[in-house]
Amino acid sequence: MTSPSAVRTISAVFPCYNDEPTIEGLVDTVHRALSPLVDAIEVIVVNDGSRDGSRELLDDMASTRPWLVVVHHERNRGYGGALMTGFTTARYDWIFYTDGDAQYDPAQAADLVAAATPDIDLVQGYKVGRGDRLHRKVIGRIYHHVVRVLFGLRIRDTDCDFRLFRRSLIVEWPLTSTSGVICVEMMYSFRRAGARFVEVPVSHYFRPHGRSQFFRLPAIARSARQLVALWWHLVVRRH
Repeated sequence: MTSPSAVRTISAVFPCYNDEPTIEGLVDTVHRALSPLVDAIEVIVVNDGSRDGSRELLDDMASTRPWLVVVHHERNRGYGGALMTGFTTARYDWIFYTDGDAQYDPAQAADLVAAATPDIDLVQGYKVGRGDRLHRKVIGRIYHHVVRVLFGLRIRDTDCDFRLFRRSLIVEWPLTSTSGVICVEMMYSFRRAGARFVEVPVSHYFRPHGRSQFFRLPAIARSARQLVALWWHLVVRRH
């Protein structure tokens, strides 16, 4: 018999950068999926200096959704910076987060909640049928194996941005990375904290609007430098 979920209150976090076409549907979907499962829920959207109409849309949404919290960055602070703002804004015991570009279905957050039994601290998604072009899949697999070797992370998909975890993990082990390598820092820190985890498959879709900021040559080179710096700081200097 499966143990009941330990999740009673939850903060759902979305970073938003030029995601005007998708963010409203994602916000409403996650609230509709999770509100029947918990005693209290808030949805937090961090507008990370978007240059489209995200700011106006989010402010309008917040006026009719009392459970929605909107935070605006006046300038872009990077993916990690947006997540850190969302995590520190969160009030409830569990934090779920995913991206604002609709490559994941936030309704599947309910599967993560169901898997969060009392003996679990982290529910980690892993992508099933990655909805990307071939070159992005290849880069993603190379990145995964590099991270696996450098940081010793024995999980299926470190870079899957579909996670549910106890808020106490980031209170005790504050994060620092402002870029996309925050996912690696997060998982490494959780492992050092002794977090007990389970992995759950999640669907991954083609990005319906806009372009990824990560899969461009300057961004890839920058991420490689940041990854090496993170490895030096977390793995080499701490030993």
